[in-house]
Amino acid sequence: MTRTPAEWVLGVDSGGSGLRVALAPVGDIGRALTAASSVPVRTSGSGIDPGHMVEQLVPMARELLGRAGDVALSGAALGAAGMATLGDELRAELPGALGRELGVERLALAADGVTAYAGALGQRRGAVVAAGTGMIALGTDLSNWRRADGWGHLLGDCGGGAWIGQAGLDAAMRAFDGRRGGSKALLALAEERFGPAIELPGRIYPRTDRPAALAAFAPDVARCAVDDPASADILRRAAAHIAEAAAAVCPADGGEVALTGGLFKMGEPLLGPLREELTEQLPQATVVTAIGDPLHGALVIASALATDALGLPLDRRLLHVP
Repeated sequence: MTRTPAEWVLGVDSGGSGLRVALAPVGDIGRALTAASSVPVRTSGSGIDPGHMVEQLVPMARELLGRAGDVALSGAALGAAGMATLGDELRAELPGALGRELGVERLALAADGVTAYAGALGQRRGAVVAAGTGMIALGTDLSNWRRADGWGHLLGDCGGGAWIGQAGLDAAMRAFDGRRGGSKALLALAEERFGPAIELPGRIYPRTDRPAALAAFAPDVARCAVDDPASADILRRAAAHIAEAAAAVCPADGGEVALTGGLFKMGEPLLGPLREELTEQLPQATVVTAIGDPLHGALVIASALATDALGLPLDRRLLHVP
């Protein structure tokens, strides 16, 4: 008798820190096999490089399929940073490439904010704030998506790691100059991390990873917040920005709000004022613990796609099913 292969799904999370891949059985995505690369997929002026994505993704996916044994790939979902604005070539080329290389017939391409949403709330209505180096909020009533911020460190990402780090360095330089609003504590930590304050512009401005460099200083701001009024004020303002973004995207009649991303590992110095802001700005919503991360969210979407149960709204830039 011919044995029917078990149905499994593939989830992919592509971001600034590299590429993560997971393979899991349909209906039991908690039992996932995972692989990771620390090399980010290249992005140029024309967008995310689909060739580089395939070059990294396919070998990892094949390795996971080999570990799983006799399985059939029933669906796949890929979440990528920059998908909404830089994903045209990826949307055009990746479905055919993954069909040829892995036999993928059902594929969802998503912005990383969408996989963060699915990882945190599944397919329930509400809002999710994903914050690390940057900050974006996504919400849905399951009919349409609403987005707030996520515009990068020069135009937004208010309250994210780079924003907090930049505000902390501003307070450090104010102390160096003797201007109001300065923090001697942050000045000392800035010089410890980056070198003499007079050299700071030359060490920060030319960096191609400037947002990450700024975000690296955010934990130092949190360290100082207990005793340093300037640091505590920065985190209060960050909390207000984060809550404003959540309020902008949450369904008007309420829903669940979840926080996900590395920024919230800063703990109580940020979470304390954030709870206060969310209570004030979103009294109609319920703040819940995120179920999982964006890689888990990619598996949620892939599993729903494989079983014809995808309930999140489709959108060409945010959640696209070719």
